[in-house]
Amino acid sequence: MLYRVLRRTAAILARVLCRPTIEGTQNVPDSGPVLLAGNHLSFIDSVVIPLALPRRRVRFLAKSAYFEGTGLKGHASRILFSSLGAMPVERGNARDALLSLDMMLERLHEGEACVVYPEGTRSHDGRLYRGRTGVAHLAMEAKAPVIPVALSGTQNVQPIGANMPRPRPFKVRFGAPMDFSTGFDHLSPAKARRVITDQIMDAIAELSGQERAQGYNDLSDQG
Repeated sequence: MLYRVLRRTAAILARVLCRPTIEGTQNVPDSGPVLLAGNHLSFIDSVVIPLALPRRRVRFLAKSAYFEGTGLKGHASRILFSSLGAMPVERGNARDALLSLDMMLERLHEGEACVVYPEGTRSHDGRLYRGRTGVAHLAMEAKAPVIPVALSGTQNVQPIGANMPRPRPFKVRFGAPMDFSTGFDHLSPAKARRVITDQIMDAIAELSGQERAQGYNDLSDQG
């Protein structure tokens, strides 16, 4: 109930203040596991995607710090992030990354919709960086369709370093579902994950029109 109330309120505010453009929501199934793989420009991306999908509750990973605050502000933060579908995770090493994947895989097995950012963290320069293969691992293990998602303008709504969102227009585009449940048996697991991840990033790039970066994004900013 709280999720629905917060989502409806936030959606109304977003429509009035930001005048978003939302395309392709019909590509997202109404039920069953689905992986929403998006580019990552702003902290607010994980709020924008759920707001664009009124038919589904969407899960995403968030820093555990948002759930650990004290006092009125900490309590409000826990309620907000929990209600929006966030899952608290520690970030900083390989073990934490594996635990995050396991947590998301569990949600997919339960038939939920989950957001992942293959770039690993927010783009500081607007380019689309090489994808990390955790997204392919999730898609293959959960046998879930992957929906490429392209966000634009969210870096203006909440730029890196800004504490509060600003009333700026943004756009969310959901691409056609991608099925990776078969067709990769001839490849080693590592090679299959790389091929699948590259195909997902190609689909995101086609939707977003971003310039492509050759390497990986710098994970020192865990956004």
